[in-house]
Amino acid sequence: MSTVRILVLTSSTGGGHDARAQAFAEWCFELYRHQVDVRIEQMLEDSSAINRVGVDFYNWIQKKAPYLHTPYYTFVEALSYLNSSSVQLGAAYYRKIIQEYRPHLIFSVHDCLNRGYFQVARKLLGADAVRCATYCGEFSGGWGYSRNWIEPTVDLYVSRTRTANDYAVAKGVPAERSRIRGHFMRPISYAEVIPPADIGRFRHERLGLAPDRFTVFLATGGNGANNHLDLLPALVKHADRCQAIVICGRNREAYNHLVHWRANHPEFACYIEGYSEMVHLLTQASDAIVTRGGTTTCAQALHYRCPIIFNAFGGIMPQEQLTWKFFRNGAGSEKIETGGDFEAIIDRWMADRTAYPAARARFESLRYEEDPTTVIDELVGLANEAAKVRLERFPFPHPNGSTEPSI
Repeated sequence: MSTVRILVLTSSTGGGHDARAQAFAEWCFELYRHQVDVRIEQMLEDSSAINRVGVDFYNWIQKKAPYLHTPYYTFVEALSYLNSSSVQLGAAYYRKIIQEYRPHLIFSVHDCLNRGYFQVARKLLGADAVRCATYCGEFSGGWGYSRNWIEPTVDLYVSRTRTANDYAVAKGVPAERSRIRGHFMRPISYAEVIPPADIGRFRHERLGLAPDRFTVFLATGGNGANNHLDLLPALVKHADRCQAIVICGRNREAYNHLVHWRANHPEFACYIEGYSEMVHLLTQASDAIVTRGGTTTCAQALHYRCPIIFNAFGGIMPQEQLTWKFFRNGAGSEKIETGGDFEAIIDRWMADRTAYPAARARFESLRYEEDPTTVIDELVGLANEAAKVRLERFPFPHPNGSTEPSI
């Protein structure tokens, strides 16, 4: 049986990059089974102690001090000059991986793992023996779109939106090698879809909530940065009409506080979970979501038609500005910087029965349908070119796969 080897370069700065690496691996197995060998490397943190400190500091900022993101982002942009044609920090580790694994395709899902990395791989393996591709998950261009994304020698550059694609091309990505391919979500996001008529039953039977109340999803990233306790009072005011779904990520302290809070507010229906593996279902069960501008959560919200209220407590980091700008300009999405801002939105939606439907209609206007397998086939096709093989493709959903969630 012919096989191809694909090396995915990612890093845990936030959760979006790793989520896309995981999605790619799952799609490859779903569509090509054992014919594609995917190896995911946390290249920044595993290759260099300095890089690892940088990753940890980034995540600390995200959780504790969002106002530091702008100076940190400005500093990291200097890496575009450091790795202009080779890898500096962590080079020995990267070279070892390339020489041992000998990938047919290097697929980067992180801005700091493009420039220099592709050149080193071609030098070690030969330009005809390896292809290089990038998926950039930004929603738009401008301040916050890292110049580290732009590597003009890339064989395939994949953008999430036309706005982001146009910006990448303007900054140096060859137009003939760029593609617009949507949100890059896991197969389960397409296979487990709750029919609209069953959402009430899912809320009641799986979450213990009322089937027909207005449901707000207070979300967070994997590191658990949140302002849930500042937001819940606005919903408690409307406890007869509103309820909440709350997740805490890997923030055990936040989870403990929220469980205690719920015990002292028996009048309010609230589902609480720590780190959740069913965010795709919780989003479908919600009427609105409060989240920072993380691209993965926002893409999922758009896919499931769940309007976003952007959490801007402590400011919006540069990369999140790109997401906020896309939804603000395209749908008039709102942001909140205090609990009072959130209260004003909920009060308006509860007082005016036309306000929320209008906001949802504007939000839904940004959606578009996509075939999520197209980009996987294109990426595997690049690996096929380097390996000089042709792989058998399985249909999706796989015959043994689930097509509906268990309620």
